Amino acid sequence: MQRPDIAIIGGGLVGASLALALQAGAKARGWRILLVEPFAPGDTYQPSYDARSSALSYGSRLIYQRLGVWEALAEHAEAIQEIQVSDQGRFGVTQLLARDENLPALGYVVENAWIGQVLWQALDREVVDWRCPAEVRTLTAIPDGYRLELDDGDVLECGLAVLADGGRSALRESLGIEVRRTVYEQTALIANVSTNLGHGGRAFERFTPHGPLALLPLPGQRSALVWTQPDAEALRLQQATDAVFLAELQQAVGYRLGSFTQVGTRHAYPLTLLEANEQVRPHLVVLGNAAHSLHPIAGQGFNLSLRDVDSLAECLLESGAAPGDFATLQDYLQRQRLDQQLTIGFSDRITRLFSNSRPWLSAGRNLGLVGLELCPPAKSAFARQAMGLGTRP
Repeated sequence: MQRPDIAIIGGGLVGASLALALQAGAKARGWRILLVEPFAPGDTYQPSYDARSSALSYGSRLIYQRLGVWEALAEHAEAIQEIQVSDQGRFGVTQLLARDENLPALGYVVENAWIGQVLWQALDREVVDWRCPAEVRTLTAIPDGYRLELDDGDVLECGLAVLADGGRSALRESLGIEVRRTVYEQTALIANVSTNLGHGGRAFERFTPHGPLALLPLPGQRSALVWTQPDAEALRLQQATDAVFLAELQQAVGYRLGSFTQVGTRHAYPLTLLEANEQVRPHLVVLGNAAHSLHPIAGQGFNLSLRDVDSLAECLLESGAAPGDFATLQDYLQRQRLDQQLTIGFSDRITRLFSNSRPWLSAGRNLGLVGLELCPPAKSAFARQAMGLGTRP
């Protein structure tokens, strides 16, 4: 193939979204985009009880609307009409309602497999070349870009390399890009659960003495569970019988959704806040979890990455320079710096505040939830941050 102008390493949700955001402008400019991804998406969408899902903020819906794929995504999206935030064993509670923000929903829960299929089907093969399944073995800086060596022996050069290959990026490490890690000493248990009552579009953020817990509405009477526990406790719960697991979950959540009746496959993920010390270099951008990986409880990680994608595409297409121009990449990072700082700080502080069982902190956050409920402007500001609109007009 001819030398691509932009090579996106990692064709997951972030990488595919970037290719989609760039393709119309790239076609007008005669740019070629290469998308390198180890795992090819399936030809058909096959719903699964255990499918992993993402919570898309309302701000992410707006981005995908501009990219022309929201109508397709919405076919299998469950709207979040209400988020109830509470502290176990205390009276403090606040409710965020879509109608209070004059919006159709606060966000949406969509299976990752469906998002991926919609994105890949929307890519224009006249602009975006796929190398899939394929993997980049080495990434080497050259004077006017980067050289990629693929696992099949092919060697390619590009003007801009975008590293979107995940939080454990070996290529990021090979380039000497250091990361800051904050180890939470917690593990997230991820599973889908069913209840005997419908969720009615309600999501729950529940803070327990051991760590935060979230339930997000899925189609039918299912919810996606993210349950944060100390590492040893998470391992015990992962290995527990379904009956024991559901009984302890019921005790932590209560009966807001009735009785829990089924739990799917449980996955455990040790939790670490990761931030790359460098997100741009000449001819290089680090994106997605390779740039910043957040605690999942506030549902901010992918939505922040999608806003990064939107801003990067805007900067590249507005600039008169070739992809890889360092000034353009610095402009992108400057535009996103405040959003990243606020979102990462928001997620980290919520995690720390609601994972601490000290009595004075527990009393303070309980009063904070009450105060939030009694102060509509503060609650609206909180809701806008949660919806990915905190730094956007």
